[in-house]
Amino acid sequence: MLDRIHEACCPGHPNRRAFLADVGMGFTGLVLGSLLQRDGIIRANESTRWLPPDGQPHVRPKAKSVVWIFLTGGMSQMESFDPKPALNEFAGKTIDETPFKSTLESLYVKKNLREVIEGLHKVHPKLFAMQVGHRKFGQSGLDISDWWSHLGEWCADDIALVRSMWTTDNNHGAQLQFHTGRHSLEGPFPTIGSWIHYGLGALNENLPQFVVMGTPIADCCGGVGAHGANYLGPEHNGVQLEINPANPLPFATPGPDVFREEQRREFDLLGKLNRLAGVEYPDDPALAARIKSYELAFRMQTEVPDVVNFASETEDTRKMYGLDNLTTKTFGEQCLASRKLIEKGVRFIQLFHGSNGGAGAWDAHGGLKAGHSKLCAQIDQPIAALIRDLKQRGLLDETLVVIGTEFGRTPGAQGADGRDHHPYGFSVALAGGGVKGGVAHGKTDEIGFHAVEDRHYVTDLHATIMHQLGLDAHRLEIPGRKRLEIDFGLPIREILA
Repeated sequence: MLDRIHEACCPGHPNRRAFLADVGMGFTGLVLGSLLQRDGIIRANESTRWLPPDGQPHVRPKAKSVVWIFLTGGMSQMESFDPKPALNEFAGKTIDETPFKSTLESLYVKKNLREVIEGLHKVHPKLFAMQVGHRKFGQSGLDISDWWSHLGEWCADDIALVRSMWTTDNNHGAQLQFHTGRHSLEGPFPTIGSWIHYGLGALNENLPQFVVMGTPIADCCGGVGAHGANYLGPEHNGVQLEINPANPLPFATPGPDVFREEQRREFDLLGKLNRLAGVEYPDDPALAARIKSYELAFRMQTEVPDVVNFASETEDTRKMYGLDNLTTKTFGEQCLASRKLIEKGVRFIQLFHGSNGGAGAWDAHGGLKAGHSKLCAQIDQPIAALIRDLKQRGLLDETLVVIGTEFGRTPGAQGADGRDHHPYGFSVALAGGGVKGGVAHGKTDEIGFHAVEDRHYVTDLHATIMHQLGLDAHRLEIPGRKRLEIDFGLPIREILA
């Protein structure tokens, strides 16, 4: 009777029998009972209790890992992966003066737009010529801008371009939206990296399974929320890694005066104290995450120095990534570290490029030619080297490389030499991980304004990645956290091998 009363009053907690068993087993039993209860092994009703993912894919996966490259600020689709010769033909004319005047009458202009500040970003009617040449690359003949010549020459037949992405935010909250699938006005939500970490767990217990490199987006545009887990719990957040061979773990090492054995004893004591607290607070996610982070920080000390030790790479490899060139060195090191992390079994690697404390360096309201040419020069060779290196090592088939940005740029000129924000149609690129090579999917109109064929909201990209990793997003839900249908997206099957 007491057991039933206890269960009615305190559902989910060990009952009197469990408590007496703990007392009988002594302190060890108390700890064990708490851990079992926390992990869901002691439960009142086996058939109704929700259980978290077990780390196994839902279907047979095509890929094991993801390198997610995000270009902060909004890269122009016309000067990258979706060249539009019509812009040169009609440059200087307003859209109404061209055969494309019906563009502004499209329902897409307002239908999918949710403005944070109404009227802040207007349509710019005077067409702006492309600021760089373009050509067809590889046997597939993919049309790519000359600013991406390394990617074109080395990898055209390995990449899939999706030229029909769209989103709903025309301001830089779209950076957060690209990672969570939700408009920034709805607040932060779990990111694609955290969902994968939550669903699949670890391949290597000595390294974080969700690694972040480069400077994350600024607080104005989502901040750490762009690599955060939100309600999934802090243990699924991305872990920032600084690429500094001289001091790879400045906040996770004890300093030169502490022996490893001494530190090991300190961590053991800290673990015991944390688990004592865990007996009293068995369901505290922050405490569980803290315990795991301490343990992981200790183990990382043996793995991370090797990840950033580029001296062990051949001279040809270092040159391929551009480590011998100041322009490409920083991002080249991050891409090379990504390959080494992939080799060690890291699931999700998120590389930020262009973060500048504000909207991002890719935000080309003016000086697009100077800005984009400089930025592309920093990343084109390293990204191409990463894809090429993964392929020659036999890792590209199981690694999905994604190049994305929050939105595109307007076909019309902003000022004398810039383009404004453009959520109506933009491009992403993917390679490896069971994706077809040498294909372009989807289409924008002749001036690059609207995605008009095979349109894809950003969560379709999320769904594609999850599908290749063997995850069904509909099976990744948390009790009390109802997800919307748009959160799940649909895999872009036309680009899948």
